[in-house]
Amino acid sequence: MDIRPIKGNTWVLEGMEWIPFYKLDERRCILLDTGLLGEREELEQALLDHGLTPAGILCSHAHVDHGGNNRYFQEKYQIPVALTAKEAGMCAGLLNLKCYFLMLPPGMVEREAAHLVHTPDVIVPDRDGPLSFCGAEFQILQTPGHSAGHIAIQTPDRVCYVGDALLSREQLWAKLPYCLSHQAGIESREKLRDVDADFFVMAHRGMCRREELSALIDDNQALAQRRAGEVLALITGPMTISEITRAVCGYFKLLTKKPSRALRFERNIRFFVEYLVDRGDLDPGDRPGGGRLPPGGPAGGPLNQYTAAPCPRSGTWGRFSFL
Repeated sequence: MDIRPIKGNTWVLEGMEWIPFYKLDERRCILLDTGLLGEREELEQALLDHGLTPAGILCSHAHVDHGGNNRYFQEKYQIPVALTAKEAGMCAGLLNLKCYFLMLPPGMVEREAAHLVHTPDVIVPDRDGPLSFCGAEFQILQTPGHSAGHIAIQTPDRVCYVGDALLSREQLWAKLPYCLSHQAGIESREKLRDVDADFFVMAHRGMCRREELSALIDDNQALAQRRAGEVLALITGPMTISEITRAVCGYFKLLTKKPSRALRFERNIRFFVEYLVDRGDLDPGDRPGGGRLPPGGPAGGPLNQYTAAPCPRSGTWGRFSFL
């Protein structure tokens, strides 16, 4: 894993994702995220090779590729972890983690994510502004959308780590970018336009200067709208969420024999469907003027139907199927 300077005491570890860190001195640093479990040894060795040990972890959000080694470093080096309350709640226990994994059965969540369970030492306030942590002062910007309590973190060197609030230009090919709430994600990306920083670092291998930021935000917003439009175009009549998933996966050629991966596809597609419902482009049939399930429940009719507005059809949340 390579280490490269960005500006001043702000550096980045270049692994499968980029992990920025802020050097307190020649021996101690604050990690902004801790990456994937599978990169633990490489991450730790890269720090040791440069004479550094972690003094604290200020985490953008608690997803598996961002907080995957929080508990390990917290326990081994006896250092504090800082998370927002929403992210702390998510990783407080295995059942809490289902709020992130959503579609996966509890046993699968335990096998894949038990290492994410931990208790942070510091709760990042639910507001924008300064945060003193481990002897350094950071600027925090609330950027929910990708996750409920996602934050962007600006170091004293005017380097803003945006985590997953913004895709790097190298990731703008993403077929179904994950976002818990696409509307919140859109609003958070707009907030980033006003951040007074010199450099912006994206978790998934990207960086831009201040003068390049606006165009990158524009392209991110366009991608979200384009993908939403493509999903909408595939809903040609009353369809269940499983039928929508099959159509979207076929369109994007998302093929897998792994149930866990198929469920993740459905999860990401579901978030686009929810965005389209809230935007008024889809009618799930459960609001005034929409269709209703027949008396006695769904027997005799398909579950979970959506249709393009303004042609309401009956439906409720219901079954799913593996691809």
